[in-house]
Amino acid sequence: MVNGIWLALLGVLAVPSLIIAKKPNAKELIAKLTPYQGWIGAISCLWGVWGIISAVLNLGWLTAAPIYWITWLADSVLQFALGLILGIGTLKTFIKNPQAQTKMDETLAKLQPKQGVLGLAAIGVGVWMIVASILFSV
Repeated sequence: MVNGIWLALLGVLAVPSLIIAKKPNAKELIAKLTPYQGWIGAISCLWGVWGIISAVLNLGWLTAAPIYWITWLADSVLQFALGLILGIGTLKTFIKNPQAQTKMDETLAKLQPKQGVLGLAAIGVGVWMIVASILFSV
């Protein structure tokens, strides 16, 4: 459930204009989170990388619990992608290697045009994870 809430929050930070257009009173809440956006993004990026690695290492779960595994992988990929988009500035303060920074910029250039779609997908998957954690127990 915590991952679902975190992912939905990440999605909201990725598409604030769309959320504010639908719910004008959400502007204040989003404004409170915006100063922490870089750190939220950096933590999400690293947690997403760890989740992707863990999902690949536990590939056997795909046969035993396919929906759970696919949800886990989708959550991890979305956390990595949105975390990189939102936290690139914070991440660059810790990474001093110029080749690594160039690679991050190239990856960001590929992901940034898809930020809206990734944000909406993150909200959807996050809500699914919250609902699934209430309905099912693993």
